[in-house]
Amino acid sequence: MAREFELCPGRRVGGDQPCFIIAEIGQNHQGDLDIAKRMIRMAKDCGADCAKFQKSELEYKFNKKALERPYTSKHSWGKTYGEHKRHLEFSHDQYRELKKYAEEIGIFFTASGMDEMAVEFLHELDVPFFKVGSGDTNNFPYLEKTAKKGRPMVISSGMQSMNTMHQVYQIVKPINPNFCFLQCTSAYPLQPEDVNLRVISAYQSAFPDIPIGYSGHETGIAISVAAVAMGAKVLERHVTLDKTWKGSDHQASLEPNELAELVKAIRTVEKAMGSPIKQLLPCEMACSEKLGKSVVAKAAIPEGAVLTLDMLTVKVGEPKGFPPESIYDLVGQKAKRSIEEDETITDQVVENHVKKLKC
Repeated sequence: MAREFELCPGRRVGGDQPCFIIAEIGQNHQGDLDIAKRMIRMAKDCGADCAKFQKSELEYKFNKKALERPYTSKHSWGKTYGEHKRHLEFSHDQYRELKKYAEEIGIFFTASGMDEMAVEFLHELDVPFFKVGSGDTNNFPYLEKTAKKGRPMVISSGMQSMNTMHQVYQIVKPINPNFCFLQCTSAYPLQPEDVNLRVISAYQSAFPDIPIGYSGHETGIAISVAAVAMGAKVLERHVTLDKTWKGSDHQASLEPNELAELVKAIRTVEKAMGSPIKQLLPCEMACSEKLGKSVVAKAAIPEGAVLTLDMLTVKVGEPKGFPPESIYDLVGQKAKRSIEEDETITDQVVENHVKKLKC
C-alpha cells in the first residue's frame, strides 16, 4: 500500500486516506483580487481541500525575448507576452492577502512555484506544500532546491517520460521522502484518448512507496472520478467561475456546479470501494431470506434411500434448508425418514449431516 505522509497540517494523503482534492485556480482569476477571493470561497463551498494558484517571478521564468514576444491571441491581456503575464500576476502582498483569506474561511492555500525565485517566496509565505508544475518536472536543479526546503511536494508529470520520472524519483527521494506523482497530460482541453489513466497503475507499480494522483485537463468529471477509483490519492482540476471568460485555461476548467458534483462523486466512490473481503453482508440478509435458494427433493424419497444428484434440485424453499453449494455434499447421504416431493432438505432429514453453509 502506498506510503502515507502529512501533506497539510492534520491532513494525510496516501494509504487509506481520502483523496485530497486541489481546486486549481491558476490564473483564471483574470488578474482581479476580488475574483480570486470569490474563487477561493467557491472551492471551499464545493468541498475541495485546497485552493491553488500559480506564482511566477517573470524575469526568472522567462527570458527577455519571451517577455517581449508579441501576443495577439484572443486570450491576451497585453500586446506582448510580458504585458499579458504581468496583468495576471499577483504581487507578494496580494498573495499574503489571499492566503490570509483562505485561512479565515478554512481551506488550505498553496501555489505552483513556476521558477526558483517563486519557490523562495512561497517558502517564505509558509505554504503547506509545493506544487511542481509539469514544465519544471524535468528541471532537475529546480527539483533539488525545492526538495531541500523540506516541505511536502506534489509533482505533475505532463510532457515527461517514465525514464524521466524515475530520475525525478531518484533525485527527490533521498532529500525529501514526502512527495507524490500525478499522472498528467499537458493539453487544454484534454481529449479522453490522451488521458492514459493506466499510467496511474504503472506509477503505482514503479513507485510503490509514494502516493500517486491525477491532474486532469479534460472536460467533465467522469475521468477524474475514474482516476480516484483507480487509486488516485491526490486530484487536481482547474476551476473557473465562467468557462466563457477570456483565458486559455477556462475551457478545460470546472464551473462551481461541476466541482461540487465532482467532490460529491469522489466521496461516494470512496465509500463504495469498501472492503476487499467478499462475504454475506447484513444489508443482504433480507434478500437472502426472501430469495435465497435451498436444496429440495425433485421427487419423493423413501426412508433409508441414499441420495443421488437426480433426486435433488434447487428452489426458493420454505423452510430454508441446505444452500445450493451443498448439493454435491448431500449426494451419498441417507434419508432418515421419507421425504416428500418438493420438500426442503434440512439437516433433520439426512442421516449424516453435511456442513450447512451460508446462503
